Amino acid sequence: MRFHFLFFLSFVFFWSCSSPSPAPVCRVEGIVSAIHDPASRKVLVACHRGDWRNYPENSLAAIESVIRMGADIVEIDLALTSDSVLVVCHDRTLNRTTTGRGLIAEIPYDSIQRCFLKSGHGVATSHRMPTLREALELCKDRIVVNIDKGYQYYDLVQALSEELGVTGQLLIKGKSPVENVSAKFARYEHNMMYMPIIDILKPKGQALFAEYLGTNTVPLAYEVCWSEYTPAVEACMRDVVASGSKLWVNSLWPSLCGGLCDDAAFEGDPAAVYGKLVVMGATMIQTDRPELLISYLRSRGPVSYTHLTLPTTSRV
Repeated sequence: MRFHFLFFLSFVFFWSCSSPSPAPVCRVEGIVSAIHDPASRKVLVACHRGDWRNYPENSLAAIESVIRMGADIVEIDLALTSDSVLVVCHDRTLNRTTTGRGLIAEIPYDSIQRCFLKSGHGVATSHRMPTLREALELCKDRIVVNIDKGYQYYDLVQALSEELGVTGQLLIKGKSPVENVSAKFARYEHNMMYMPIIDILKPKGQALFAEYLGTNTVPLAYEVCWSEYTPAVEACMRDVVASGSKLWVNSLWPSLCGGLCDDAAFEGDPAAVYGKLVVMGATMIQTDRPELLISYLRSRGPVSYTHLTLPTTSRV
């Protein structure tokens, strides 16, 4: 049986929801279960910075909107203020996304709260930059949270997630070597889910993927990025799915997915874009058009996985 790092499995996470007893199983438990199940072919929808087309990116309103849409995962980014408050923001500065200016790392949280978030068109809104605490409280038992930019804050996130009881519904990712991630996760009894990012057409991405394969380390999921579909990309996807890991792809813009992007789906046939990603083996798709992707997935029939083989061994 192949060896699987404990930190990738986190722990078998079946926590109780926060609703009164007796209560139905909370929605997020089903999503986490699908991520942990190598046999599940359910395609999970991940929303890039929330519903940023209708609300400011990474805002509480953007997160709430995708939860109500029925999305499975919301992707967020983190920054740390000068007084060590984790806030939800993609950039190092306030300049693009708020009415303020300056490096977030050099500004205290109280000052950041005086700024207003901007819409996708650069117009000031009434929304303010949320803290990670606020975002996790909103998402608890409702949606899986993917932390994109933020692995460097793992210890701070871990402490907060344990306090709030949401560790098992967090999925963090990075490009660190297997040994480094293993050492980090060995420090804690409970860990977030982890996903390596593989830029498979770049030397560093190829080396990292080879390291995982060479050490028989099987993560819950791989995020695979590619600018064009080549035999190397096809082989990588086949290896990912055959190992029992989930395949996360990004349909955000052409250079991440060989042109199989959201705008192509919006302007043409969603089946020719999203359908092709699913047939390639994708079971987690990060999108900037969640409504379109959710609508497509709900309308499609059974999918044939022409070149993929599921593992016969179970995880430990």
